[in-house]
Amino acid sequence: MITLSFIVPAYNEESGLGATLDAIRQAASVTGEPYEVIVVDDASTDQTSAVAASRGATIVRVAHRQIAAARNAGARAATGDLLFFVDADTTISAAILRSAIGAIRAGAVGGGAPVAFDGPVPLYARLLLRLLIVSFRINRLAAGCFVFCTRGTFLTVGGFNEAYYCAEEVVLSRALGQQGRFVVLQESVTTSARKFRTYSTRELLTSMLRIALRGPKAMQRREGLELWYGQRRNDP
Repeated sequence: MITLSFIVPAYNEESGLGATLDAIRQAASVTGEPYEVIVVDDASTDQTSAVAASRGATIVRVAHRQIAAARNAGARAATGDLLFFVDADTTISAAILRSAIGAIRAGAVGGGAPVAFDGPVPLYARLLLRLLIVSFRINRLAAGCFVFCTRGTFLTVGGFNEAYYCAEEVVLSRALGQQGRFVVLQESVTTSARKFRTYSTRELLTSMLRIALRGPKAMQRREGLELWYGQRRNDP
């Protein structure tokens, strides 16, 4: 048996968190492995913690307003052998958990999965997603909404690098890959396309261009990363 720890960072995620937690519990129960679910409420001002409590999740309250730090806080509270970091707007399946567990038992230290959006998005977003999926598979990188690894390897690399306010999953993927085999599974997770529904094309492309031009420096400060840290917009 291998104990699974699911760590869900959340900031004002009351609307979608329930579906995420329901999917985790349904998928985990099918695997037959013991598991725990930890929601890291990072200074939410809505009913995020209440939704987590209603699903029986362990709640860790922090006030970092930083994704990497919230994930690390959840990892510190976790007791499992295998850590799954799942975003609060992402749903997983039993099939992907079985594949992840199988990869770990076959000697992998961690991995990720391709991503599918939960609804229609503009053509450029679909093309960008396809390019990213291919690039992440070739370079053995995990998308941020779903990352898994062994507890021991996570501790060895020092967890998520808190110098980064975004792309911390890429940094972690590379660090884990230096310790052993890092895999990208065949199965996909489904994540929210709300950024493409709530931000204009101009806003999205401007943000991406700014990061591309400034490189890592743009990722190491909250300013300019409104896509991740701006005020939550209502998803139509």
